[in-house]
Amino acid sequence: MDQLSDLKAILHSKRANIYYLEKCRVMQKDGRVVYLTDETNEKQYWNIPIANTTVILLGMGTSITQSAVRMLASAGVLIGFSGSGGTPLIAAGEVEWLSPQSEYRPTEYVQNWLAFWFDGNKRLAVAKRLQQLRLDYLQQVWGRDRDLQAHGLYADDADVERALSNAKTKIAQSASVTDLLTAEAQLTKNLYKIAANLTRHDGFTRDHAGEDDANAFLNHGNYLAYGLAATTLWVLGIPHGFAVMHGKTRRGALVFDVADLVKDALVLPWAFICASEKMNEQEFRQQCLQSFAEHKALDFMFEAVKTLSEEGSRL
Repeated sequence: MDQLSDLKAILHSKRANIYYLEKCRVMQKDGRVVYLTDETNEKQYWNIPIANTTVILLGMGTSITQSAVRMLASAGVLIGFSGSGGTPLIAAGEVEWLSPQSEYRPTEYVQNWLAFWFDGNKRLAVAKRLQQLRLDYLQQVWGRDRDLQAHGLYADDADVERALSNAKTKIAQSASVTDLLTAEAQLTKNLYKIAANLTRHDGFTRDHAGEDDANAFLNHGNYLAYGLAATTLWVLGIPHGFAVMHGKTRRGALVFDVADLVKDALVLPWAFICASEKMNEQEFRQQCLQSFAEHKALDFMFEAVKTLSEEGSRL
């Protein structure tokens, strides 16, 4: 592409790629962004199609040149620094994205968001709506994904229906964000139990520092979802600090809220399935990204945040 403006031709919600790179150097070469690897004493360059990329995660042993960052910024690609396997997402000890600062972004969504955000009751109403959208998406995905169904995960399974029904009731009855977070945690705990039983992960316990494959894959997949959420919020121009559920003192809290829209539906089941099938981290990541694309997770995040913004401003 000759014109820098052409790099933004593909909408962020339609972009196909998330890159995780390690032990390489990212640079600009002949008008393209490439990464350089050193295998068996032979240097190899690999092209990154930046116009069709949403996020690049730079893992252990990576470096990036200023000219590469400039081109990534012109294409609206978010850059994150992470640990091994994409987790944790780190920079100076905090969640951090290097966001392009020279791009035009819409103003109506953040204006709508701020119209309700400072009112606690309105913020709670939007948080409830977010949780409802999350449940609707899970029912939709599990109701039509034949690969998940082949492993016993059905939207109309009695245990799944019971978990979702209880969650809907508790969401409607929640009088505070604390109540809502409790309902969210209980739903996820129930879904862990269902997925663990179906994939023979007896005695599974969620442990963010756990070294077993299921816990490691959950961490990895969740950070991929955070990348999609951060992209969504950056493109729509809504700062990450204006959360409706997670702690308002956490700078990236709204990223966690938005990522929750897809984590249970997509990351959770595949983490257990891939762990049971003894897949490695790269195979899990590919499966996770394929599932994001198949079920249009980024599209869904964009539409959900737009809906919450517009509905919230009318409260």
